[in-house]
Amino acid sequence: MLSVIVFLPLVAAAALVALPRLGDRLARWAWVAVAAVDLALIVILWARYDTPPAGGLAFAQQVDWIPGVNSSYHIGVDGLSLPLVAMTAVIFLACAVYALRERHRPRGHAALFLFLQTVSLGLFVAADLILFFVFFDLSIVGMYFVIAGWGHGNRAHSALKFFLYTFLGSLALLVGFIGLYVAAEPHTFDMPTLAAATPLAARPLAGGLVLAAILLGLAVKTPTVPFHTWLPPAHTDAPAVGSAVLAGVLLKMGTYGFVRIAMPMLPQAWRAWAWVIIAVGVVSVIYGALVALAQTNLKRMVAYTSVNHMGYIVLAVGVAGLVAGDTMQARTVAVTGAVTQMVSHGLITAALFLLAGVLRERAGTDDMHDYGGLAAPAPVFATLFAVGAFAALGLPAFSGFIAEFQIFTGSIAAAPATAVAVLGILITAALFLRALQRVFTGETRGKSIGFTDLRAGERWSIGALLLLSLVIGVLPRPLLQVIEPAARTVVGLLGR
Repeated sequence: MLSVIVFLPLVAAAALVALPRLGDRLARWAWVAVAAVDLALIVILWARYDTPPAGGLAFAQQVDWIPGVNSSYHIGVDGLSLPLVAMTAVIFLACAVYALRERHRPRGHAALFLFLQTVSLGLFVAADLILFFVFFDLSIVGMYFVIAGWGHGNRAHSALKFFLYTFLGSLALLVGFIGLYVAAEPHTFDMPTLAAATPLAARPLAGGLVLAAILLGLAVKTPTVPFHTWLPPAHTDAPAVGSAVLAGVLLKMGTYGFVRIAMPMLPQAWRAWAWVIIAVGVVSVIYGALVALAQTNLKRMVAYTSVNHMGYIVLAVGVAGLVAGDTMQARTVAVTGAVTQMVSHGLITAALFLLAGVLRERAGTDDMHDYGGLAAPAPVFATLFAVGAFAALGLPAFSGFIAEFQIFTGSIAAAPATAVAVLGILITAALFLRALQRVFTGETRGKSIGFTDLRAGERWSIGALLLLSLVIGVLPRPLLQVIEPAARTVVGLLGR
C-alpha cells in the first residue's frame, strides 16, 4: 500500500501528459480526485499503524535497486514520517481544490503538482540514503518549473536563484551521504542499518566533517540563517499553490533530515555540535521574526515567519544533543514538539499563502499598503486570515501552541539559556496584529474597494487546513501518541 500511495500521483501525472486531448476541466478534477484517493489510503494506513520496535519501520518494503553499492528501494514509516506523509497529502488536496479555477495551462499545472506529490511522499518514506537524495533533488526540479512556469513578477530570476542555491546544498548533502557509506562496514546506504551502526562514532574529526556537509545541505533546504536568502524571492514570485507546497511541505524535508539522518546516524558529532545548532536556531527565531516585522509585502512577511518557525525546530533538535544530566524526558518533549511543529507549520503557513494568493488574484498586488478596511467587503476572507494569524502566533487551541509549548518546555528544562527565543513569539504576535490592522480595519480604500470575497473552492481548501490545525490544538493526543515513541527512540540513540 505504501508504494501505491507514493506512486499513484506520478501515474496520474503521466496519464495527464500522455493524453493531450484531455480537457482542462477534467485535468483539474483529476488532480482533486487522485489527491483525495491518496489521502484516503493514508487514513487507512494510519488506522492500521502499530508502533514498530525501536529503530524499526512499519509497512516496510525493500527491493534490490543498485546492488553494486548496496542501495535498495527501501521504504517504511514510523512516528517521525507518518505525520508528515499525512500532512503532505492534506496540503496537496487543499491546493488541488484551490486550483480548480486555474486557467494557465491547467493540465501541465496539475501534472507537475502530482509529480511533486510523489516526490514529497517518497522522501518522507525513504529508508535508503540514495533514494532519499533522488527525491530530495527531484523536489528542487519540480519547484523550479512551478515558479518559472506559473509564477509572476521576476519569476525567472527567483526560480534560478532557488534552483542554484538549493542544488548546491543538495551536493553538500550527497558528499555527506558518501562519507557515511565509505565509513560503514559493510558499505551501505540503508538508513536503519547506518543508524544502528553509527559508523563514525570512533572518528570525531571525520564525523564532524560529514555532519557539517549534511547540516549544510539540510540547512539550505530548511532554511536557517544565513542560508535563507533564496526563500523570500521564491515565495514572492511563486504562484499561491506553489508557495503553499514550498512552505508547507518542501521546507520540512530539511528539518525531517535532521531527525531521520543527522541525529541518529552521527550522534557523537551531533552532541559535539549541539550548542552551535542551538545558536543557529535561536538566531533564526529572532531574526526571522524581526525581518518579517519590517515587511510591507504580505507574502514576504509570511516567508520570513517561516524562517522564524523553522528556527524553533532547529532549536529543539539542537537541545536533543545536550545529554548531560538527567534530561532524557525534557529532550524527548523537545523533539516531539519539533515534529509537531513541522505538521503545524505546514498546515497554517500553507493556508496563509493561499490567502495571500487570493489578494494577488483579485487585485494584482501583495503590498499591504494598497489595502485597508478589507473586512467590510470580504468578511469570510478577513475571518480566515485572522484565524490563520492567531494560529501562526501560537494561540492556545491551535496546533502551533501545542508544538511551541513542547519545544520551549523541553528546551528550557534542558538548557535555560534558550528562553531568549521566547521573544520570537512576542515579535510574531506584533507582526501579525499589525498586518491585520493594515489590511482589514479602518475605512475601505484602495484595492479593497470592490474586492470579491472567497469563492467556494477557496473557502473549502483554506478552511480545511485551519480546521485541522484547530482539531490538533484541541485534541493533540492522536498525533502525539504516534510521534512520542519515535522521538524517544531518537533521543535514546543520541545518548549512546
